Amino acid sequence: QVQLVESGGGLVQAGDSLKLSCVASGRTLSTTVMSWFRQAPGKEREFVAAIRWWWGVNNTYYADSVKGRFTISRDNAKSTVYLQMNSLSPEDTAVYYCAARNTLNNYDSYVLYDYWGQGTQVTVSS
Repeated sequence: QVQLVESGGGLVQAGDSLKLSCVASGRTLSTTVMSWFRQAPGKEREFVAAIRWWWGVNNTYYADSVKGRFTISRDNAKSTVYLQMNSLSPEDTAVYYCAARNTLNNYDSYVLYDYWGQGTQVTVSS
């Protein structure tokens, strides 16, 4: 089993930045792919960003809506993945979830992830 704990959410103003963290514990060998998803009220959970560590190389993937504004990174020594969010807008308001799995195919499909954190609220005011 893998446990994921997110932190770093909060209330910010449009244009501000925020950095989320997700710490993994347990069988972290099963977390080759770690991702961030978000879910706004009344909307389906949507992919934000993913990072895969493979043979010492990190490959990153982003949703078009956050490309150029958000950056995903990971510190394997700390079993932690980060999401740096810049130029935030009210449309980014959602609960942000960290997720993990061991394979990369269809990385943007939330139904294929094995492990989830409890979520952290990000609210961006205009």
